[in-house]
Amino acid sequence: MSRSASITIIYDNTSQREDLAADRGFACLVETGARRLLFDTGAKGELLLANMEALNIDPVSIGEVFISHDHWDHTGGLSAILAANPTVRVWVPSGCQSVRSSEQIIVVDEPQSLSAGLHSTGPLAGIEQSLVISTEAGAVVVVGCSHPGAGQILDAASTHGRPRALIGGLHGFDDYPRLAGLDLICPTHCTQHIDEIRSRYPDEFIPGGAGTVIEL
Repeated sequence: MSRSASITIIYDNTSQREDLAADRGFACLVETGARRLLFDTGAKGELLLANMEALNIDPVSIGEVFISHDHWDHTGGLSAILAANPTVRVWVPSGCQSVRSSEQIIVVDEPQSLSAGLHSTGPLAGIEQSLVISTEAGAVVVVGCSHPGAGQILDAASTHGRPRALIGGLHGFDDYPRLAGLDLICPTHCTQHIDEIRSRYPDEFIPGGAGTVIEL
């Protein structure tokens, strides 16, 4: 279990800073203690690396990459990361066929722990895995697009504690009462109903966009 976690959004459809480019896709840096994990890689490697440089994130410092699902706007930057750091460990869901070039690829076909405090939900609905960070205050859930449904993802994450935060793309999610009880909601990337989520949960809402840093 991690005492705390820090999440920095690197790649998103919007940007919070003029020196960071916005583009369709998602990637964020997850830090728990000395551990640095890149969640998804956006669509374009050159843009991913440029934003990482602006954020002072060295690709060589990344120990692991966690791929949520096999869509170009989440896997497109992986080759650039591997070129800069060829021995990085890559966790991919079993349905992800386009990622097989890493020297240390780990195929995830069921819920499992990556290490103490970091867990995969496994590929829910055979489509997408989400990352769960166990903290003393509850579970932090990081999602790519939530294709299986945010409710199913939160249910899976609850095996690691009370879900306290949900960060990432939610697509057309509109079961708004399902978000009750979360301390923090940061809808990003493909989320279609961001304004409605903000209006219903103004105290829990945090805007996404490249450059957003969330301390948990």
